[in-house]
Amino acid sequence: MKHPKTTLSALTAAALLALGAAASAQTARIANQGDALSLDPHSLNESLQLTITGNAYEPLVDLDPKLNVVPGLATSWKQTSDTVWRFELRKGVKFHDGTPFTADDVVFTMGRVAGEGSDMKAYVNDFKEVRKIDSHTIEIETKTPLAILPQILTQVMVMSKKWCEENKAERPVDRRKGVENTASFKTNGTGPFHVRERQPNVRTVFVRNPNYWGKVPGNVQEVVFTPIAAPATRVAALLSGQVDVMEPVPVQDIDRVNKNAGTRVLTGPELRTIFLGMDQKRDELLFSSVKGKNPFKDVRVRKAFYQAIDIAGIHKTVMRGASRPTALMIGPGNNGWTDAQDKRLPYDTEAAKKLLADAGYPNGFEVTMNCPNDRYVNDAQICQAVAANLARIGVKINLQAETKGTYFPKILRRDTSFYMLGWTPSTYDAHNALNALMRCPDDKTGAGQFNLGSYCNPKLDELTVKIGSETDKAKRDAMIKEAFQIHIDDVGHLPLHQQTLAWGVSKKVEISPRADNYMPFKWISIK
Repeated sequence: MKHPKTTLSALTAAALLALGAAASAQTARIANQGDALSLDPHSLNESLQLTITGNAYEPLVDLDPKLNVVPGLATSWKQTSDTVWRFELRKGVKFHDGTPFTADDVVFTMGRVAGEGSDMKAYVNDFKEVRKIDSHTIEIETKTPLAILPQILTQVMVMSKKWCEENKAERPVDRRKGVENTASFKTNGTGPFHVRERQPNVRTVFVRNPNYWGKVPGNVQEVVFTPIAAPATRVAALLSGQVDVMEPVPVQDIDRVNKNAGTRVLTGPELRTIFLGMDQKRDELLFSSVKGKNPFKDVRVRKAFYQAIDIAGIHKTVMRGASRPTALMIGPGNNGWTDAQDKRLPYDTEAAKKLLADAGYPNGFEVTMNCPNDRYVNDAQICQAVAANLARIGVKINLQAETKGTYFPKILRRDTSFYMLGWTPSTYDAHNALNALMRCPDDKTGAGQFNLGSYCNPKLDELTVKIGSETDKAKRDAMIKEAFQIHIDDVGHLPLHQQTLAWGVSKKVEISPRADNYMPFKWISIK
């Protein structure tokens, strides 16, 4: 049996050779540090997964390159009452297999998203009913007024009811349980591309949908997507011309890529916030030296961890300046963010030691920390730095860094005591982060679906519901501020930073990064 590293290297080499053979005037060769874990658009609420599947599937409401809301599979929408929205659906649209797109597909999709196995429940947890009015009109009734419903729907991709039923894919692929179905390996959407070839963790080939209903601004006819985990190999592939686009560019290689004659780096602020979470629900942590109690239930311990983290050191040494330290779970560019609240607690090792001692842990304790090593910019190195910081206050971290393919299913089961996660509010509004990351978890409704440490404050929950329905901006912003202050005072999570977006591209490629780090293939042109 081959060593895993040898096998991976062989797969990468084979994929790169195939990339060279695939090159043509209208083929875009794209590399990323990771791969989509499934082609099912409802199986994992992760931006890389959603940007890949979003080339084959489409939402009712879409986003343009500047993140403005634009018509997608719905041509128009309006509120007919405080809690009812009516959507007129686009006519003449067909799925890749030729099946006409109708209201039945939308009603089916919303039920699938709300159902067992879905990782997208948080987007529809405020829905009371989705009903068909006629073949190309649907209504969505919400439990309370929901002013940002169109923005929420930009992440909900529509699937074919007929195709899902014929392929026994009525339920989403459940990554937590390792459940697969046809939707994991094949696509049948309405989007501008469909998948011709799928080799998980090796390469995925997309080809243009010849019957696409809309205009495609770019000229790319084929996209070869290749995961290349090793940063040095990914950079070398770009510099040698084996790939046309790759991301992320390691922060230490940005200058090198810019100095190369045929390549450049496109950089900009990203809306994603990287943070750490702690199990605050179990009476005893799963992975800790402390027995009979859970130290993370004590706010003094959480605050000690926060103040022990040298965020300036991480910004300078690990991120090489390509990050923005944060005290909030959202950053600039998201509605509800304010500079006044975005002030971190001071880095203070002595204060952290005292907090631990006051909480009954004068000698610290031991705990396992789960981190991905191929998802966020320098993710494993950040966790190593945090572990070193915490060692100074007597906390021994057993660091488990692993590929996102095993990492996400584990932490999504809440099989963790201390973990890293990154989050981009898909609506570019504070309500998204409050609802998904900070509300008390409710598996039935999807509220708090990504609050993996089960932080819970009923007052924050109450405010989050009100924020979702409030239409007066001043009142709404005041409630957002209050909710964030509750979370800050509780030290509900340990926010770290917003990472900087960095795409490496060939100078023959025309592409503009979106602030949410999504990469719609239809906007790519090859000179």
